[in-house]
Amino acid sequence: MKQVYRSRTAFVLAWVWLAFVAINVFDLIVRYTGKPSLVALAVLGALTALVYAVALRPATVLTEAGLAGRNPFRTTFLPWASIDDVTVSHAITVRYGDEQVLRLWTPMSTARERAKAQRRATAPAQRGRLKTEPTLSKGEQAALEAFAGKTHADWVGDQIRDRAESARRRGEEAAPARVTWSYDSIVLVVVAAALVVAALVVA
Repeated sequence: MKQVYRSRTAFVLAWVWLAFVAINVFDLIVRYTGKPSLVALAVLGALTALVYAVALRPATVLTEAGLAGRNPFRTTFLPWASIDDVTVSHAITVRYGDEQVLRLWTPMSTARERAKAQRRATAPAQRGRLKTEPTLSKGEQAALEAFAGKTHADWVGDQIRDRAESARRRGEEAAPARVTWSYDSIVLVVVAAALVVAALVVA
């Protein structure tokens, strides 16, 4: 089964930006003022290309065959058995092959999120005469314990580590990594930059 993990904050903000751009493009077309409008449209296009590359495209994809790390300008695919180690700090770092490293763009954990997770793990149960605690089912209690002290990045790192260990136990072959360029991001950024240069020259 395919699982896709993204930065929820970046994803939401990217779509907010796209809505903002759509409104402004409509306004610039309706109130077209010549060269200034062309420059503004080109700048909006360039910024939108960058937003796509750094906010919409990056994702960590878990498939049956392996891990696909989609970064702004390239995708690295690692078969599960080829993964040697996974560490999580503010980002997920995957070591594979001959001491090679893949740093995943998403999900990342901020210092604030990590501190919140630690507080959640060490928070004492609040009980008193006027306070009642809801009774949790065994499944809910197990989920609470599994997530205690962990950020979203920690949890995704655990999933990657578990799948890699399972693949090695099954005796799967450690096939080499495959790295491909993200031509859509590259073309968008190049075209957007060319439009900005052209608009500035015309202006």
